[in-house]
Amino acid sequence: MSMTRRPCLEKITPYQPGKPIEEVKREMGLQDVVKMASNENPLGPSPLALEAIKEHLPRINYYPDGSCYYLKKALAKHLSLKENSIIVGNGADELITLVSAAYLNPGEEIIMAHPSFSEYEFAAQLMDARTVRIDCQDFRHDLEAMAAAVNDHTKLIMICNPNNPTGTIITHEELEDFLKKLPRDILVVIDEAYFEYVTDPSYPRSLELLAHGYNILILRTFSKVYGLAGLRIGYGLAREDVIADLNTVRAPFNVNSVAQVAARAALLDQEHVQAVLALNNLGREFLSREFERMGLFYLPTEANFFFVEVKVDAKEVFSRLLSRGIIIRVGNIFGFPQFIRLSIATEEQNARFIKVLEEILKEMRST
Repeated sequence: MSMTRRPCLEKITPYQPGKPIEEVKREMGLQDVVKMASNENPLGPSPLALEAIKEHLPRINYYPDGSCYYLKKALAKHLSLKENSIIVGNGADELITLVSAAYLNPGEEIIMAHPSFSEYEFAAQLMDARTVRIDCQDFRHDLEAMAAAVNDHTKLIMICNPNNPTGTIITHEELEDFLKKLPRDILVVIDEAYFEYVTDPSYPRSLELLAHGYNILILRTFSKVYGLAGLRIGYGLAREDVIADLNTVRAPFNVNSVAQVAARAALLDQEHVQAVLALNNLGREFLSREFERMGLFYLPTEANFFFVEVKVDAKEVFSRLLSRGIIIRVGNIFGFPQFIRLSIATEEQNARFIKVLEEILKEMRST
């Protein structure tokens, strides 16, 4: 007798991550593979984080601190917040699932932009809730339309800022005006996974909005600028009552001890963060120039990735890049079959990508 699946599982499409380097090497028989698919940090983690990991390894026979006491203390100091306003998760992805588990009932609704990060919809579907997707305008969140979509069933609103996959942002003034229009019992989740990369001075001062009492949950991560994606660690910032609700549905020992010590050490090395940002800015300028030279439409980005229209089948571009040892993401998964999303990498890797992309586009257009 087979198990009976929950009906909501029929609606869920499992998340498809960027292909790992090792998988591409096996499949393609390649030795030199560049991954520009998952918005990872090409410089890797801080040397301080690596040293902290080495020192901690002999103690991994013990369970981790379930409360992440020392990391929350470090974050509280770094952000000038109370520790009870912080929750640490197994990546920001876990926190997205926790907020759905804490607040969504079957039939209730979340509102999100389209295109945006698919995990918001996944977490809602897991709770048998409904997703209301609001199309972006000029590839930016249409906050006016999102506010108009609010009804008695709305429980959560998800805002990815900078948005994935577009790299666009909403401003502080736009966000505050939007929050003022909402009923106070709706929680707005502001996903700031890429906020460290932003250079636009109009970017929201979300901690200020939290201090002013708005009902928001700010999500941040150590996966991107801190280069700890493989350890899966992120954190959320909200009112103490919201954090208490999330802790109620959080599994014990959800964040491993290696991740905790690495994140604490990474916070101390802001010099490394500045080096990462400097490299990203160089790559952003180089790739922008090259896309313009090639006549390709792209979205100016405030993150560490680009969303680019190649004007041919993106899946075919993906396959041809893959055969030459370069991994990217296709826009099909976001509903844009002629777009690709690529991470900003090192100077050498960026140049290699442009060279190969140009060759592939010439090949495809000639046939």
